[in-house]
Amino acid sequence: MNEYKVKGLTCANCARELQEEIQKLPSGKSASLNYHSGKLKIDNSVEIGKVKKILSTDGAFLVTENDEHKQVHPQGINLITILCLSFFLYCFAFVVDNWINEFLAVGLFLTATALSGYKTFIKGLKNLGKGKFNIETLMTIALIGALSIGEWKEGALVAILFGLNEYLEGLGMQKARNSMEKLLNIAPKKATIITDGIEKVVEVTSLKESDLVIVKAGEKIPSDGLVIDGKSSVNEAAITGESMPVEKGLGEEVFGGSINNEGLLKINITKAYEDSSLAKILHLVEEAQETKTPTELFINKFAKYYTPIIMLISIIVMIVPPIFLNGSFSEWFYQGLAVLIVGCPCALVLASPIAIVSGITKNARNGILIKGGVFLEQLGRITTVAFDKTGTLTKGEPYVETFIEYESHSLLLSASIEKSSSHPIAKALIKKAGEEKLILVEPEEVTTHSGSGVTAKIGDKQYSIGNEKQVSHVPIDDRVKKDLLDIKDKGMTVVLLADKDKILGIFGISDEIREESKEVISHLHKVGIKKTLMLTGDHESTAQKVARHVGVTSFFAGLLPDQKVEKIKGISETDKVAMVGDGINDAPALASADLGIAMGKGTDSAIETADIVLMQNHLGKLPSAIKSAKKVNAIIKMNIILALGLKLIALLLTIPGLLTLWIAILSDMGATILVTLISLTVLYDK
Repeated sequence: MNEYKVKGLTCANCARELQEEIQKLPSGKSASLNYHSGKLKIDNSVEIGKVKKILSTDGAFLVTENDEHKQVHPQGINLITILCLSFFLYCFAFVVDNWINEFLAVGLFLTATALSGYKTFIKGLKNLGKGKFNIETLMTIALIGALSIGEWKEGALVAILFGLNEYLEGLGMQKARNSMEKLLNIAPKKATIITDGIEKVVEVTSLKESDLVIVKAGEKIPSDGLVIDGKSSVNEAAITGESMPVEKGLGEEVFGGSINNEGLLKINITKAYEDSSLAKILHLVEEAQETKTPTELFINKFAKYYTPIIMLISIIVMIVPPIFLNGSFSEWFYQGLAVLIVGCPCALVLASPIAIVSGITKNARNGILIKGGVFLEQLGRITTVAFDKTGTLTKGEPYVETFIEYESHSLLLSASIEKSSSHPIAKALIKKAGEEKLILVEPEEVTTHSGSGVTAKIGDKQYSIGNEKQVSHVPIDDRVKKDLLDIKDKGMTVVLLADKDKILGIFGISDEIREESKEVISHLHKVGIKKTLMLTGDHESTAQKVARHVGVTSFFAGLLPDQKVEKIKGISETDKVAMVGDGINDAPALASADLGIAMGKGTDSAIETADIVLMQNHLGKLPSAIKSAKKVNAIIKMNIILALGLKLIALLLTIPGLLTLWIAILSDMGATILVTLISLTVLYDK
């Protein structure tokens, strides 16, 4: 498939009609022309000359490397100039009609009509010849009809208002597109690479794995990598949506697109740019605006039948009253022409795309990657959110929540024995010792016992650390038993330290709960989520402790991965459920839910697994994402009601014979303006 950028598309409905024409070409069946992104995808074998010819019928054109300089904006400026001149002539014609000469006034009205409506008129005549009835055809028939019965003033006003309507319609979508393009332009373009000690500026796309680059203060990091020299704070807003700087030093990971705030960083590239987190994010955001939601597909299908139905109503209005109700033929012919204008489906087709693109763009700025409009719509319909515990509601990092020393220096001894271990519990003990500012000693004869713990010699004494099995060689008195039971009841993992005679200390290890979890659950309930669930493989007491702390409505413990899937499927039968996990070990549950939401700071697995990715690697912005999705859905419904409602009012005016050409065009224009402005509020809503 070849992909082209298209400029000059006038409206969503026109883009749909152009797509249908291109699909009729040999090998063109798979062609797609997306009004949201202004992109055309066609099979390699489609004759490009014929495609250009079809696009030119609507004033659109392909943008290639050779004519990138072409812009839509000058056309827009010219259109405004023409419309202003037409309106001036229209006003001047009124003065001439009343004070100077009626025939001169007619000439001025016709000039104003021709200036603002000639493009529509030419397109309409071509379409009429092909038997194709779209908005240009309807407007052309209406203009010819109005002029034929001497309605010079109304004909001119309709032409001017229609031109203004088209301009405003294109402007609204262009605003949403510009916002998206601004987001996509955050990608770095150049990189300073070091080869054999020589610095050289190259294109980012040429970077390979293991290349060495330097990033000066204020520059963008070109691709994902590891810091091998230097220290600086880095703005990762491009990846996470959060502008608070993150300190980076030796051996720490950095992401392409983030900005080095100060100092000099030397970075070893770990991914070629096209494989970097930023490139994947931008690609997915770009693809997201090209997917059509169920609502859009329905509207497009409805629009196909809407215009022919209105045309039939128009013919009935023209014929029935004069023949059967003794009405004036000229009066009802005029009413029928006005009904024709109501047949324009542009405002209706525009009801969804601007709101969808605005919603995707806004969330992407906040570090929430929504992979398509369909998922944005789905997010707004979610009633239940299920969370994995480890790494989602908790940090997935064990820490020492409590410890009891029966002999002094138990923490020092425990951390010293574990100092060379990479086990998560060992790291928790070492971290706790660091917080207590303890200076560790060097153990001897360290032996690891799989599944139970470690033994080591410090000084002239032998020590054991681990679970109850590891210290089974020593007696446990009533005091220790009571403390053990108390720690277990609180849902903590027990670690014991013993010498050859007795227990020296007990440590209660927990998975640290994320600071934001409780507040996020509370906010989710406030934005309309009815149920929050926690699914975990941990035992009941641990799950109960976390669930009680964060405030979920219910929890399920001791679940294996396949049991999580069954639980999600069961909930999905009655509720619209989103599953939130870390995107690594929760893939089956994420896939089974109505919506999969993964956490992961640019990790490949998180980006590829879920429908939505929280790039901040925490839950903080999940409630705002759901709130904005609900707003988008509400706006789309409101837009559809407005677009159809204003047209219905216009049609009802035909019953008492009050519908005029300018009221008909204003009903469509009013709907377009309202739909556009309301949709853009998503983009600027704080």
